[in-house]
Formats: sequence, structure tokens, C-alpha cells
Amino acid sequence: MKNLPQSNYRSALQTVRDLKQKYGQTWNAINPENAARMIAQNQFRTGLDIAKYTAAIMRKDMAEYDADATNYTQSLGCWHGFVAQQKMIAVKKHHKTTSKRYLYLSGWMVAALRSEFGPLPDQSMHEKTAVPSLIEEIYDFLRQADAIALNDLFRRLENGENVQHEIDNFETHIVPIIADIDAGFGNEEATYLLAKKMIQAGACAIQIENQVSDAKQCGHQDGKVTVPHEDFIAKLNAVRYAFLELGVEDGIIVARTDSEGAGLTQKLPVSQEPGDLASQYLAYVDAEEVAIENAKEDDVLLKRDGKLVRPVRLANGLYKFKDGSNIDRVVLDCVTSLQNGADLLWIETPTPNVKQIAHMVNRIRGVVPNAKLVYNNSPSFNWTLNFRNQVYDEMLAEGENMTAYDRNNLMDAQYDNSELCHRADQKIKTFQIDGAKEAGIFHHLITLPTYHTTALHMNDLTEGYFGEEGMLAYVKGVQRQEIRKSVSCVKHQRMAGSDLGDDHKTFFAGEKALKAGGENNTSKQFEMDAKSTIVKKKLSVVA
Repeated sequence: MKNLPQSNYRSALQTVRDLKQKYGQTWNAINPENAARMIAQNQFRTGLDIAKYTAAIMRKDMAEYDADATNYTQSLGCWHGFVAQQKMIAVKKHHKTTSKRYLYLSGWMVAALRSEFGPLPDQSMHEKTAVPSLIEEIYDFLRQADAIALNDLFRRLENGENVQHEIDNFETHIVPIIADIDAGFGNEEATYLLAKKMIQAGACAIQIENQVSDAKQCGHQDGKVTVPHEDFIAKLNAVRYAFLELGVEDGIIVARTDSEGAGLTQKLPVSQEPGDLASQYLAYVDAEEVAIENAKEDDVLLKRDGKLVRPVRLANGLYKFKDGSNIDRVVLDCVTSLQNGADLLWIETPTPNVKQIAHMVNRIRGVVPNAKLVYNNSPSFNWTLNFRNQVYDEMLAEGENMTAYDRNNLMDAQYDNSELCHRADQKIKTFQIDGAKEAGIFHHLITLPTYHTTALHMNDLTEGYFGEEGMLAYVKGVQRQEIRKSVSCVKHQRMAGSDLGDDHKTFFAGEKALKAGGENNTSKQFEMDAKSTIVKKKLSVVA
């Protein structure tokens, strides 16, 4: 989706000229062209502007996916504004457009990396304000990316380059963010208040899960406790009211069910009539038949099919669901959520298996035909092993001789160039395409990619830098790669806003401005390298 800052520029230019005329000589130092340029470089004034703009993008993308399942969307989780900024700059550089690319804000990463308590597990123990603060930070960095890129274009225009078309058709770095509100951090009023803060910071899509908020667990860990449907619907309503109050009419709610891996509930809802939601929820609770005379003092009893039963209750007071009921509960949770205001679904699964996901989604679509998923391509999965196991089973079913493979050791590097592993890697490569077409996955995301890439890159740099390679480890493994791959932050002063600030100082103070971008700025070494590279390329072409 394009935005047109040059039309904003012309409008702003006239506005400032009119203001100068209105306020007379006291505004003599204000240059309308400079002011209009600054206005054009900052299209989004508030987080609500961003939320409204990005919600419209998501709604458009959802409609396009409904028409053609190849139009799926993607995102990567970001735990800092700089990470999000560099991601979107790279998206524009490599793919020429931000279309269908979003951002994801993971509650797991907020807990692990952004809490004042220090690193925490994903159990809703971090400060709830950390989530909207990160959303605001991310959009501050993306707005700065816009300002820097447009400032560069305006500089080139002033130097006589014909870049007017690029300015007129500049595509913003601002994209939708799907933000994790965990289980809502309290009751429905607490959920509403936090949702408002997240939306005001710029979130157009809020993901909320059906776990008990004060017993919340990571979706890929054990011990998850789900809530009755009425409780979850109240929180869906709370998020919708927050969107409506703030004027974000297209706001998106992602309803996440953890029922596939959850075997416990904290509450037994009250059924008002046979077959209602509470009754359906209670039907999944594990129970044993008991005669009234054998019931213990203070036992909780239910009447089921004309008989008294005692729900299986653990020592901690939690109730147990029937074994094998998880998929049925997932389907009911999803259908109920979509029928009560959710726009998208999130199903946590034990492995990334397209057929298993499709099995659940097809059952949901039997009731709600346009049901769509946000799916976590999680680093909690061992992708290599999972897909090698899937292919092993396929090859076995095809009658292949599998004696060359040790089923219990398929991660071994000795198999990396085998037929099995090539087929497995191909399935991983097409997983998102296949999931979009066959399993209703509208949005693919990786929750924690930059958590892992940061650790990996520090591991590699540390090994060489503190070893025999010394400074060469940084130069060869980092800086030389940045230069050759044109990574934006190789000129880190510019990326932090130094050039932008110099231009602003000139606007404000004229020739008296003290600027950082003089001849003694070492960043010019990278400009020289870039120029020499261009010259060498031209010479090689001539030769």
C-alpha cells in the first residue's frame, strides 16, 4: 500500500505559507519548504493513526486471502524497535515492497528480554505496561526509518537528481503489528484497559489466549489451564470495545486456543439449560460415577445422563479434562470465538504438520467457512527432526528400503545429503505455502527469531574475537558483510539520525548550525568505499 508524502508536502507547503502570512514577521525565520519537508517525512502523528492505517491493510489482506490462498502474510517477532526497523528496511531492499509483511510482538520475548524483573519465563509475570511501551518503541523506529529515507531522497532532489517519482511513490516502513496480550493480565476490565494502551501505541491486531491469566503458561509448555467460554468471550468483548472506543473500527482480534495441549480447567461453569456452552464445556471434564451415599463431605458432583458423577479434581483444586478430548475442545473453542467477535484464530500444535492442522481447520470451516489461522512457526519445534520423521514415514509407506537410516538418530549430520533429508528440507521450504493452501493459514510468523539470531551471532563473533582471529573476526564476519550486502546500519551514525539531525539543525539555525557530517566524520569512509565500488564496476563494464 503506497502513501504519497509529496501530496502531503504540497498541502503542508501551502499551510505553512498561509500561517506565515497570518503571523507576519515573527515567522520570518520559518522556511515553508523546510517545514513542509519535515511534515511529509512524518505522516503518522499518533499511534491511533498507525492503528487505523494498518488495520485497513490487514482487512484488505484478509479479503485477498479469502479470494486466493496464495495471498498469505508473514511476520517475524521483534523485541526492540531497532530490530523491527532493520527488518522492514531489509524487506524493502530485498523484496521492493512491504506488502503482506507484518511485525509480531511476542509476550514471550517481552518477558525474557524487556522486564524490569530481569529475564522471566512466559507466565505473564512481566509488567503489563512493557507491551504497549514496546509497540510505541517499534513504531518510533519505523517512523524514523521513513524520515531518514525521505530525507535522503530530498537531499538527492536538491542536488539535482531526478528522484521525484521515488518521493511521490514512497512506501512507508509502517506495517501492521500483531501484538500478544497473553491471557489479558487479569479480569476483563484489566484486559480492556491494557488493550486500549496497546491500540493507542499503534497495535491494529491483538492476540489473546484462553488460559487462566494468573496461571498462564507458554503455549509450548505443560501445565496450561483454560477458562470456560463465557470468560473468554468477555475478554474478546473487552478488546472489541477498546477498539471501538478509540475509533479503530477495523481492529483485528486473534483468538488463541491452548486447548490442544491443555488438560486442566480452573472453573466449572454454570449451565443454564441443556446443550448451552457451559454444558458443552462440562461434558469434556473427566468424571467418575458415584452413588450419593458414597460421596465425600464437600464433594463437587454433577448430574450427567441421569447419573451423579464426581469431576476428577487434583490436589491443587484444578479439574481434569477427559483424555483425548483436546481436538474436540480446540474446534469448539475456535468456532465459539469466531461466532463471538474474533477475526482470526491461533491454534498451538505439538508439531508443524500441515495435515494435522488442516484436520482441525476443516472441522472449524464446516461451521465457519472463512475461518483463518495465524500460525506460529515456532522455534520450540525441532523443524529438522519433525520433517525428517514425516518423510521417513512417507518413504516407508511408499515401500522404500529404509535400512540406511537410524530412525532414532535422524538429526545426525551424516544424513544431511541423503534423499530423505533433501525431501524433508523441501517440505520445510514449502511449509508456509502448503499451510496457506491446505490448512487455512492466513498469517505465518516466527515468534522468537531475533532471540535466537542474536545468540547465534554473538556465539560466532565471540569465538573468533576472543580467539586467534581477534579483530578480523568482526571485520570479516560483520563489517565486511554489512558493506558488501549494503546493510543500512553499516553507517550507524546515519541510521541513528545524524544526517537527519544535521538537516534539521540547518533548518533551525541556518549557517550557524554545528553539524556532525563534516570532513572529519569517519562514516565518509563507507561513502568512499561505495563510490570506489561503483567506479570499479563501471570500469569492468568498459573493459
